Amino acid sequence: MNEAMLLVLDEGTTSTRAMLYTPDGVRVGMAQRDLTQYYPRPGWVEQDATEIWERTLACAQEMVAQAGGADRILAIGITNQRETVVAWDRRSGRPLARAIVWQDRRTADQCQALRDAGHEPLIQARTGLVIDPYFSATKMRWLIDHEPAAAQAGDALALGTVESWLVWKLTGGLHISDASNASRTQLVALDGAGWDADLCALFDIPLAVLPAIVDNAGNFGATCPDLLGGPIPICGLAGDQQAATIGQGCLVPGQAKATLGTGAFILAPVGDALPRSDHRLLGTILCQLDGRRRYALEGSIFVAGSLVKWLRDALGLVASAQETEALARSVADNGGVSLLPALSGLGAPHWRPEARGVIAGLTQGTTRAHIVRAALESIAHQAHDLAGAFAADGAPWTSLRLDGGMSANDWIAQDMADMLDIAVERPADVETTARGAAMLAALGAGLHGSIEAAAARLPGRQRFAPAMDGSIRGDRLKAWGDLLAASERAFP
Repeated sequence: MNEAMLLVLDEGTTSTRAMLYTPDGVRVGMAQRDLTQYYPRPGWVEQDATEIWERTLACAQEMVAQAGGADRILAIGITNQRETVVAWDRRSGRPLARAIVWQDRRTADQCQALRDAGHEPLIQARTGLVIDPYFSATKMRWLIDHEPAAAQAGDALALGTVESWLVWKLTGGLHISDASNASRTQLVALDGAGWDADLCALFDIPLAVLPAIVDNAGNFGATCPDLLGGPIPICGLAGDQQAATIGQGCLVPGQAKATLGTGAFILAPVGDALPRSDHRLLGTILCQLDGRRRYALEGSIFVAGSLVKWLRDALGLVASAQETEALARSVADNGGVSLLPALSGLGAPHWRPEARGVIAGLTQGTTRAHIVRAALESIAHQAHDLAGAFAADGAPWTSLRLDGGMSANDWIAQDMADMLDIAVERPADVETTARGAAMLAALGAGLHGSIEAAAARLPGRQRFAPAMDGSIRGDRLKAWGDLLAASERAFP
């Protein structure tokens, strides 16, 4: 390798990775480590922040060695699972408790109390977010209230999302959060410059424990020389879904991207106008560059790839995720089976944390292939619900670009095109989250004059055109609507 590389740290929910990119965006190396998930109680999801750090560092060191040393790395970009909260001690740099993961539902009662007190209109108007355990603020308060080490840390307490934690460890004490991640905490007003004092007071989060908010691209600081063999500047930061949107080149209204990972997250840019939703979508900061913000509307589906993992690990219906495509193709239809994948409640546009999963329509003729196909169909059904909400909010999709692990399944890609009745595109390299972080790092390092210039170098895409008869689409959507209605009756 003769040219300098970009190093991306992609810290996800189930694994952490480091990737090497050339300056023009070609991925040339990857190291990966799995992450342990802890489920101490129903609805609780935790991770070990020390494990996140150590395994991320190990992946980074492997890629630096492949590049030929730290002096061969031009800049680092970091992208991360959003909303997950870490509490640590500023003096020791050690976590004070397990990290509370974005999927965690333990603060549902706290969220309901805020709704009952009438705070949701204010919170939604300022932050673009509904009140839900998904977001970071109630997780932060829970750690202070229920973890003695966090409560007793005093001035040494630091709270942050995962990119804040990694930057702190990499730099030896820099406490920052980029605008895209900060916008997911419910502590930032979409049109405000920093942490919102009123929101922090409402959630009872001390401003002193929070990081400084920075742009998504710039020279934020350098890594400690002993970690990677020399100092390397950190020049790009973004939450994983914003990074994937950038990595897909979705920068103007009409374009939308769907990342099919552990959950499924659909973002559609809306430009520099503040996003407002009357249909329970989220307004979020897509990116902040040179102090100027671009916004997006977002719909979050809580269960996607984790549904296939559940079929494999809990039910034993498949031996691997790759098996699901062949099973779905092995039957002509779902055999009358419908599946509501509310294993962690329902996300947008329903926002029903109390909902539970349902499988309906079972008969003696039902096979595992029918159940697996119904599970895969539920991804497109949820996307269809979101498409209607986006259109009603004035942000209809003209195209949808897929990425994430599940997007490699051609059956799913075609089913989404069929159910949405629009073209669905998938890039040759579906690692768009990491590519977005690489684009931001390159921008922050001065390799590009704009994010549009970086997007101009994106690779080609495979196109899936809709080909389903309208009557079949209608029958499936009716069955899906009936299932949602039954769920509301069973879990009001």
